[in-house]
Amino acid sequence: MGQPDKSLESLWTRVGGLLIHSKVALHKENASLPPIILVHGLGVSSRYMLPLARLLAMKRTVYAIDLPGFGKSEKPRRALNLTEQAETLAAWMSAIEIPRAVLLANSIGCQVVVNLALASPETVERLILVSPMGDPQLRSVFEQYLHLFIDILREPFSLTLIALVDYLRAGLGRVAETFAYSLQDKTEEKLPHVHQPTLVVRGERDPLVSEHWAEEVTSLLPQGRLLVFERAAHGINYNSPERLAQVVFDFLKASPIE
Repeated sequence: MGQPDKSLESLWTRVGGLLIHSKVALHKENASLPPIILVHGLGVSSRYMLPLARLLAMKRTVYAIDLPGFGKSEKPRRALNLTEQAETLAAWMSAIEIPRAVLLANSIGCQVVVNLALASPETVERLILVSPMGDPQLRSVFEQYLHLFIDILREPFSLTLIALVDYLRAGLGRVAETFAYSLQDKTEEKLPHVHQPTLVVRGERDPLVSEHWAEEVTSLLPQGRLLVFERAAHGINYNSPERLAQVVFDFLKASPIE
């Protein structure tokens, strides 16, 4: 795919009284195309999105946001639920004058962008749900933490270090509250109302997202496609960025699903 542009710069935007941090790489030649916005998962930040962001920046303008309370973004007094995170994401897009974008999210970030697609469908061009959480068969806190531990053993050690630092920066209490909101979110009831073309990506070795749940997500979506990455675990954007970037470019060129 050639050498990626590594020039991602920090952008600070005030939204609802909070200073929101993001990393951005502008693509001047394709400035008229909807940008790609990367949304992180539980407790982490835009930092683990950067390997993918640098590759996507070869062909599109890319933003990788730190949601409120995470990464370098300011912390609200309490953890925001997923609806509130989606509202903040929409307000942030409006503040930096992005009328419409491709949303790519990982883990519980997928639940945030699904909420955005329902509340503000005009802002979402397409969705890419990477390792989407929300399986109604896995709403036990103990099971989720057990599967998270298994996933840690399957991810690159450098991702574990990034996650550890980000968790401590956010605060374990805030992470636990956000996790509770994720378990309460009835994603399965929302997916049938998401009408944008949507690509679902699952890692074959992902203990947090079962094959059955990935297939159910895809079947519930009116315009859903599923791809499974062999030998990949949960953090596909970090452990398989080259493969994912190519898949994203192919998906953006494809016609809407009939």
